[in-house]
Amino acid sequence: MKKNKKIIPIFFTIDNDYAPFLGVALSSMLKNASKVYQYKVFVLFQGLSIKNKKKLYGLAVENCEIQLFEMKDQLNIITDRMSNRLRADYFTLTIYFRLFIPALFPEYNKGIYLDSDIVVPGDISELYQTPLGENLLGAVVDPVVAAVPELTRHANLCVGVESDKYFNSGVLLMNLERLREARIEQRFLELYHKYHFDCIAPDQDYLNAMCKGKVMYLPASWDAMPSDAAKPVENPKLVHFNLFAKPWYYDNIQYEQYFWTYAESSVFLKEIMTIKEAYTDKDRQSDREHLDLLVSRGNATGDGEVTFRTVFNEGKEARL
Repeated sequence: MKKNKKIIPIFFTIDNDYAPFLGVALSSMLKNASKVYQYKVFVLFQGLSIKNKKKLYGLAVENCEIQLFEMKDQLNIITDRMSNRLRADYFTLTIYFRLFIPALFPEYNKGIYLDSDIVVPGDISELYQTPLGENLLGAVVDPVVAAVPELTRHANLCVGVESDKYFNSGVLLMNLERLREARIEQRFLELYHKYHFDCIAPDQDYLNAMCKGKVMYLPASWDAMPSDAAKPVENPKLVHFNLFAKPWYYDNIQYEQYFWTYAESSVFLKEIMTIKEAYTDKDRQSDREHLDLLVSRGNATGDGEVTFRTVFNEGKEARL
């Protein structure tokens, strides 16, 4: 490692199923990242195979060190139930790992968190250099929530955040120092244990509710997500294949060319093609049903007496 280079810490969280897509994400990011900086990539994982560990370690280059960090017992209280599922169909503790980054890495005052279903055609160091001031996070407004009335209702009535301020948590510029001071991981666990809020996007709803008023909104180019309701972002710096819009399952996905550009030279290409070939009409029907379920739940989550909105607005709990 070049000691005279500034270090940029970047965090990912995965389980074994997402290792191939993380491989593509890392390859794209490192190919386009400025060589002026040194990158330290931390992969917080659960249940990663030895084979995938070796492949991920093998992606390290001269200006990037990769460390795998196993999360074991930190989240045993979180169980599989509908309000804890990603996309209403997939339960994985890894979506909560990002909340523990500030406490687990006290040596850093600032960092970037990225989901693994991304590619980075831009220079990731530019995102890191964005000043946060006293804000806890930098993030991009979620265009899907803003475009779908049922999800807009969920953001407004359940989370208590206007849909044009409700951000996507798949790309976060994190003020780690301020988040540590606010004890974000402890506050999350306290709220989870006390209320078990009804969520549509579990970690994302908690982050939006807890950090309201302390978020710097980034340009859409830093979290360009496929959406039939929005025009494509020109020259995206980061593409995020959010929800069900995965080019490794479907053809003709918006921005898919960015994914295949890097996947075709990836050490995981064979696995990715096998995954795509194995995806059946039954799987696609299941996706449609779970998307419908996700949207329909948006009409119900704000009706309860105990929601993020009521708890925070009535002063029962304080935001970060």
